[in-house]
Amino acid sequence: MLGEIEFDEWQCIAELVDNAFDDFAEIVKSGVPWAGGFKVSVSLPSHGARSNEATVVIQDTGRGMGYEELELAVRAGWSNNDRFDKLGLFGMGFNVSTARLGRRTRVLTTRAGDTHWIGVEIDLDKIGDDFEAEDISEPKADPNEHGTKIEISRLHPDRADWLTRNAANLRSTLGRAYSYILDEKGYELWVGGQRVKPKRHCRWGDDRYVIFGSGASSERIPAYIEIDERFEPADACADCGNWQLPNKGKCEQCEGERLTLRERRIHGWLGIQRHLHKREYGIDFLRNGRKILQWDKRLFEWSNPNDPQGLVDIEYPVEMAHQGGRIIGEIHLDHVPVTYQKNAFEYGDRSWRAAIDYLRGPGPLQPEKAKRLAYLENPSPLAKLFKGYRRNDAGIRYLVPGDGTRPIHDTTRRWADLFHRGDIEYQTDQLWWDAVVAHDSQGKKAKLDIAQNNSPVRPDEAAVLDALGIDVNGSRPTPSQPDDDANDSSTTKAPAIRKETTQDRLARYRTNSRAMPELSRDFGSPKVGFLQVETRLLESAQLVDDQGFVTPVLVVQSGGGRATAFVDGNHEVFSKLGVDPVDLLLVELATVLKVKAETGLTHAQLIADLRERCLPDHALKADVVAGEARELLTDLRVRMASRVDIDPARAYQYLSPDELTATENAMIANGQVTLTGRLGETSEFLMYVPPLFTVRLLESWPEVFMDGNVFVGPYTSVSSMSARRISLARVVGYLTDIATLVSFDGSALSPQQLLRTRLSIKLLSDEIASES
Repeated sequence: MLGEIEFDEWQCIAELVDNAFDDFAEIVKSGVPWAGGFKVSVSLPSHGARSNEATVVIQDTGRGMGYEELELAVRAGWSNNDRFDKLGLFGMGFNVSTARLGRRTRVLTTRAGDTHWIGVEIDLDKIGDDFEAEDISEPKADPNEHGTKIEISRLHPDRADWLTRNAANLRSTLGRAYSYILDEKGYELWVGGQRVKPKRHCRWGDDRYVIFGSGASSERIPAYIEIDERFEPADACADCGNWQLPNKGKCEQCEGERLTLRERRIHGWLGIQRHLHKREYGIDFLRNGRKILQWDKRLFEWSNPNDPQGLVDIEYPVEMAHQGGRIIGEIHLDHVPVTYQKNAFEYGDRSWRAAIDYLRGPGPLQPEKAKRLAYLENPSPLAKLFKGYRRNDAGIRYLVPGDGTRPIHDTTRRWADLFHRGDIEYQTDQLWWDAVVAHDSQGKKAKLDIAQNNSPVRPDEAAVLDALGIDVNGSRPTPSQPDDDANDSSTTKAPAIRKETTQDRLARYRTNSRAMPELSRDFGSPKVGFLQVETRLLESAQLVDDQGFVTPVLVVQSGGGRATAFVDGNHEVFSKLGVDPVDLLLVELATVLKVKAETGLTHAQLIADLRERCLPDHALKADVVAGEARELLTDLRVRMASRVDIDPARAYQYLSPDELTATENAMIANGQVTLTGRLGETSEFLMYVPPLFTVRLLESWPEVFMDGNVFVGPYTSVSSMSARRISLARVVGYLTDIATLVSFDGSALSPQQLLRTRLSIKLLSDEIASES
């Protein structure tokens, strides 16, 4: 019957690992020097082994047990009564996990100095009504050997099959569950002969932050917030686990008298992940070092206590929710009880509710919602992070890497994979930070250029002539013309200039270039191998190859399967002929890979394979382009709503009846039922209007969105009506392409139509004003 209790395979293994780690903790607490280290090894069934022959072995280097301890440890229903400081308890947990895995379990244990391993064999097919199990004993090879070994055989066929096929998954799962213990305490856990590595969070560093607001009201919000909150100590009952106010003598729940005054503390951290993820975000909650909840999203939910029948609002992520989230954390709740499966806390317990109230506050995270429902500003740690990082716009303002035009979420997810694989270059957040800074510098330059081109200002003719090498009098210097003083023997001879070496030239290219994270990745395929490529955009000087010829792209190989690709963005093939740098980069990389692999594949075959395999975010696929369009449109809705706040009723009047119905339906579908009765009172309805309504709103009320308010193009700043129409028409055209794709199924669009929309996305991104 114990074997029928629901435990996943990994939970069965973890239950036995818990017991070993508990023993290690007792050794550390005692302060006694420990020979042999702290190691748990898990051996799994080999491929091809039949279930009745397959065996699972869990062995540790702990203290081992004497006979009386062993007798208690394997007794079903027995507990050592320390329900607060331990990961697991022998007894019920031991019997459930072993019976769940197999029909026969052998436990062998020994202490340093003992002459034998002593143990017990529990055979569920032979055990009688008295539940007595057979004692066993084995000689020791070394008297200093110590620890406990659990051998489970005659495995359940389904569980034997899972364990045989999923060694890597088991290591990954245990690495997440025990990441804190493996990282902080240094215990070793081995599965199938390979060491389990803790899965750390890929978060921004302790010193990163954003500035929220401006002027005297600006606020510095760090990307990492340490949590350490202590509540008043309370009496804990050793019999039933109940917590209560001190000095009551007996437990209010079971009337037991074994009460101990214990600490109640919430500690850990909340922070921001370096990348967005659709599933892997949220808070990890730990008890005694083991993760009970992973990527938990309960802190992002809020329900109105004054409306018991109301829906639960998902408050994060809301803007661009399809991208996922990046708020993460590790919170230790050692004083909060958990379920017997250790996959949930007791959510009805007062300690759990108190922890949630402290971490996220009793009111909404969204300031406007809080204000509307008469809540004071939410001062909680989570609300602080939400305020600073709720949006995913590229740049320093929200700490999001970009390429000068838009966020590079796919690229940062690839970087996160390299972080988890242990690649040394990706362990710090420097690469992410460089992409954040580069995005802002490029974006500001592009927007400045557009603003200047759109402004009716007189060009600086002297500067233009100077850039062309012509002096103000109209003469052009001729560098090849000999100097008048060249034959003057009295003239001092200039020192000889050292010839630039290849290393000097490449170093100069690196100094005068910036990283292009959107094109830095692994390029290749299993057929020809891979190159880890860092792509850099040359911002000054000409790009010249080893033969001295000017080239738009140059690939330089280095050791270890790495290469640097330089792109001359000013080359006329890009500036005049309109070629995409990606195309020529793939040509060069295909040539390098073809030579390295000595393959018969043509350049065309290699380029097609590289584009499909390595640049999925550049693919002209309807779902990819539609995702980019939705992302940009969501950002524009937010920005336009902030401008509409000056007169929401005016924007509301432009809604047609069918658009109003569609808006109400969208709000209901997103759980915003309470807002439908106050449409037009605030600008929030703009987040749910049909996409094409944003186009009509821009056309109907351009003065509130142009002139750097949302878009950089001039409108009221120019007096000519024709100039206004041209400036507005350009933005409207781009926005119409984007809103149309979001409104309808784009699967039937031709590659040319998708390309047009992608260009509109890029061009409209350049038209968006920088946030102050």
